[in-house]
Amino acid sequence: MNLTPDRIIVWQWGAFDLNATLVFTWLVMAFLAIFSGWVTHKLSPSTQISRGQNLLEVLVLGIRNQIREVSEQEPDPYLPFVGTLFIFIAVSNILSVIPGYQPPTGSLSTTAALAICVFFAVPLYGIGKQGLRGYLKQYLEPNPIMLPFNIFGEFSRILALAVRLFGNVMSGTTIAGILLSVVPLFFPAVMQVMGLLTGLIQAYIFAILAMVYIAAATAVEQDKNEATGELKNG
Repeated sequence: MNLTPDRIIVWQWGAFDLNATLVFTWLVMAFLAIFSGWVTHKLSPSTQISRGQNLLEVLVLGIRNQIREVSEQEPDPYLPFVGTLFIFIAVSNILSVIPGYQPPTGSLSTTAALAICVFFAVPLYGIGKQGLRGYLKQYLEPNPIMLPFNIFGEFSRILALAVRLFGNVMSGTTIAGILLSVVPLFFPAVMQVMGLLTGLIQAYIFAILAMVYIAAATAVEQDKNEATGELKNG
């Protein structure tokens, strides 16, 4: 049993090899690109819309509302990034019902890459919101002694993001494989259903945590603006 799709070699030429992680990652990306192109090809402003557009609107509105609730900010600047994280992880996990498919999120390299994206997105959003000086000032709070601890915290939470997603996806795939070899009918089907639910939950948690980190990097300036506004109104 392969615990990670990294160990499944699909094609090899000399020192170069193509593993299942890369193959299924590109397949998921191709599926999302084709599906998005099909859904957005004929968008309609009327009440008579297709099922695809209805699904798309529900998904986008749901993500926007979650971003607004978590960050208490306007969700549009963060929607493309956080929405892409959620959709990619969710679809990668949902497609595991297809026989022979290996979710790329079951590879630590994939989850680490997603976590690294979050690692760079946090300061980019933070600097864009507060400016370089305002963002870097957070690392000196509540006092300069906390600087190394705040920096360590940035790295540790990104590591936690990658390991959490990888561990949950890998464990679900492993348990399903074990049950399939022991009891080949009923329990694997139940585990597949539970796996789909867990996959969606993990996608939700990853996206929410990413938004929490971004909100923490951008909320200080917002609070200052609100406080200034209250003083002016007073």
